[in-house]
Amino acid sequence: MKTETKIKTMTIAGLLCAIGIIIPMFAPKFVLEPASFTLASHVPVFIAMFISPSVAISVALLTSLGFLVSGTPIIIVLRALTHVIFASLGAFILKKNNNILLSVKSTGIYSFIIALIHAIAEVAVVTFYYWGGSMTAYEEKGYLFSVLGLVGLGSIIHSMIDFGIAVIIWKPLQRIITIPANAKVKVRAANSRL
Repeated sequence: MKTETKIKTMTIAGLLCAIGIIIPMFAPKFVLEPASFTLASHVPVFIAMFISPSVAISVALLTSLGFLVSGTPIIIVLRALTHVIFASLGAFILKKNNNILLSVKSTGIYSFIIALIHAIAEVAVVTFYYWGGSMTAYEEKGYLFSVLGLVGLGSIIHSMIDFGIAVIIWKPLQRIITIPANAKVKVRAANSRL
């Protein structure tokens, strides 16, 4: 990779990290204990996935810092840290097949698979706390509702919403970013608008 391309890639990764750190501080949060959902918190990680595995891993690691510095409880910080798992897997999948996002069907399937991986990792963190006795306030609601329902299903829905936002943002960005990227998203031609 040329030095100029490396510098541009690092700069874009840094900007995505900064956005990922700022989002938890200012974006609306929906808290349904023990779950917490911050609108658009995954968008920088998804955009990083669209670029490369190294950018995805870097952004996922550093955006966890945003949750830590915003005073978020440690369980949520650890949930954010699990984003490294889906980000790295998702980026490697896109690296092998960069045409996944060119059709609605394959985009939907890919988004769901990534969301499922995302949810499994977050459920594992919350399960550790739940069965470790650190979440006694939620035992009365039960494991199925508190952990599998709110955290598991909630993470799938939240992940797919943020993925959709990331795809919408990536469409115009892919035309102006001058570094190699993994993902291509179909963009309507200017002549095809009604």
